[in-house]
Amino acid sequence: MKTLLNNKQLDITLQRLAHQLVENHLGFKDTVIIGIQPRGVWLSERIFSILKSITGKNDIDYGKLDITFYRDDIHQGNEIQVPSQTDIPFSIEGKNVVLVDDVLHTGRTIRSAMDALIDFGRPANVELMVLIDRRFSRELPIQPDYVGQTVDTILSQKVIVYWKEKDKKDEVVLIDKS
Repeated sequence: MKTLLNNKQLDITLQRLAHQLVENHLGFKDTVIIGIQPRGVWLSERIFSILKSITGKNDIDYGKLDITFYRDDIHQGNEIQVPSQTDIPFSIEGKNVVLVDDVLHTGRTIRSAMDALIDFGRPANVELMVLIDRRFSRELPIQPDYVGQTVDTILSQKVIVYWKEKDKKDEVVLIDKS
């Protein structure tokens, strides 16, 4: 196991990502933040909190998107898929949407999220924020706009993001599955 980001490094990375959003979207008038269930929500909630602190605005649109039934692997395996909650209490029509997920690996989760997003309207554009980009494992032509850290991995490795709210610690680690 190798630590990619410890508690302090993760905090600095989250601050940087939030500041990059502020630089690109200023008042967030036509920008919405949407976290992808389940693990992208932990990151998006942290980013959303930091954004409110930086901007002093409490009216930034924030939502959560479940992609369970949009996944291309939903019918594989014997497990019953239990969806998470989708909560998008605003229109995304003509808005700048920032999709947020913890780890970008093959790109399939993001493709599913974009499919699901269209059910809520047609955004002006969609940007992607990820904490970790596993850049050499992509199966689809999807690239992030905001990246916490880029990690070169092999197939036998897995990136795990631990969040204090769920896992009792903030840390990003790389483990060998073999």
